[in-house]
Amino acid sequence: MGVFWSRGYHATALPDLLRATKLSRGSLYAAFGDKHSLFLRSLDRYVADAVTRMDVELDPRREPVDGLRAYLAGYVERTSGANGRRGCLLVATAMELAGRDAEVDRRIGSFFKAMEAKLADALSRAKAAGKLADGVEPSSAARILVCFLWGLRVVAKTAPTRITSQAAVDALLDRFIRKQPI
Repeated sequence: MGVFWSRGYHATALPDLLRATKLSRGSLYAAFGDKHSLFLRSLDRYVADAVTRMDVELDPRREPVDGLRAYLAGYVERTSGANGRRGCLLVATAMELAGRDAEVDRRIGSFFKAMEAKLADALSRAKAAGKLADGVEPSSAARILVCFLWGLRVVAKTAPTRITSQAAVDALLDRFIRKQPI
């Protein structure tokens, strides 16, 4: 996964994969099939890790606004410093292969739908608790957050400060959350 993440699919050559896996050519092919199959398994692993993070940060047992803030704080962390400069395997893959690889399209599309659904669920729970601002519709707000977060991943390649990213996250979320009287 790390090789594909740092080099991209097309720029990753068989010798790169052999070094990373410490396998011989025959063993690599026996274990994973071809380069594309290994790449898809790497992408699946990356997505599974991201879904696990979502499930923890947006846990339904947690107060929904706290969960949303934790989830967004995780994105700020992942888009700051060296992590942000490294970028996101999903974003890089979408830019390189989306529209040209049906399996990649399916995986990325499925992840975005899952992300949107989990955010919509958290926003719906916040709305039910009276925590959303008037006029905020959970599914629309979830779509906006998905687009915003993936844009944040792209912008992170330019190395904005953590403070800048957090301020952008706070400004957007504050549009969705009902202001509490002081």
